[in-house]
Amino acid sequence: MLLPTEYAAEEARIRAAYAQREARPTISKRESYFDRGCLFMMQEQERKMLDLLKRCRRDELQNQKILEVGCGTGGILRKIIRWGARPENVFGLDLVPENIEQARRLSPGAVSLSCGNAADIPHPDATFDMVVQVTVFSSILNPGLKQQIAREMRRVLKADGAILWLDFFINNPRNPEVRRVGRKEIRSLFPDCDIALRRVTLAPPLTRLLAPYSWLLCEFLAGLAFLDTHYLALLRPKPENSRA
Repeated sequence: MLLPTEYAAEEARIRAAYAQREARPTISKRESYFDRGCLFMMQEQERKMLDLLKRCRRDELQNQKILEVGCGTGGILRKIIRWGARPENVFGLDLVPENIEQARRLSPGAVSLSCGNAADIPHPDATFDMVVQVTVFSSILNPGLKQQIAREMRRVLKADGAILWLDFFINNPRNPEVRRVGRKEIRSLFPDCDIALRRVTLAPPLTRLLAPYSWLLCEFLAGLAFLDTHYLALLRPKPENSRA
């Protein structure tokens, strides 16, 4: 599919923002699992993802085909394999070639990885049991591109499938290259889906400050919803709108 010029401009902006971000040495240090703040956030998010999948009866992953849009270097894909998915059923798509190259180096060989724009997902209709997105939509400033990606995610999702969503609902005042995605916007992007949603992720600046000194305090504060920054959601097509 030929993407509109405005989408191409937004794609170029995202690529430039990613390159600028990767050039900052503090970023890689803060995203290391050896950083206790990062470790706390990653463990909290993973635990709550698993809780949500189990509560919604989506925890049998062995025979599910799963796609992550904006897969980056494949960290979430490898977690999904640890959760029980078979590598040959796991697919990743990312805009940045360097991310895909690194994902191929780090992931099992049977995982299918491709470089491209999620506004034009290279898979047939109703291919996947689950489509995953983690902080993709907050990285997109163009509303039309968000809508197109949402349509593509629904197109490749099976009628009885689910979308696993994790993204910011609070703006980062220090990063103008991202924008919050609130509950109302999620519903407008996926109007034909039922949404199970909860707030997660203790505010990262607070976590980075406290985690090196008190893991227990972070656990306590993570239970206070007003300190959270992300929405975790499972979106499932409404029966009356499901496609065969």
